[in-house]
Amino acid sequence: MSYESGMRVEMDWQKSSFSEQGDNCLELAASSGAVLLRESDEPDFVIAAPVRGVGGLLASLKAAGSVALPY
Repeated sequence: MSYESGMRVEMDWQKSSFSEQGDNCLELAASSGAVLLRESDEPDFVIAAPVRGVGGLLASLKAAGSVALPY
């Protein structure tokens, strides 16, 4: 779930493939040109980031060799 404009909305959350099993996982969802991020152990705290910003961050991390991404 996520809050948009003060209303609770059902979201299709995806767990990161790099997260361990259990309650300590990074989860992502898409919403109107943004990527929503949350920790599974605090599902009501959601951060919205622009799609291009998240894509740029992942591309930079991959180029720097900081993280092995599956794409």
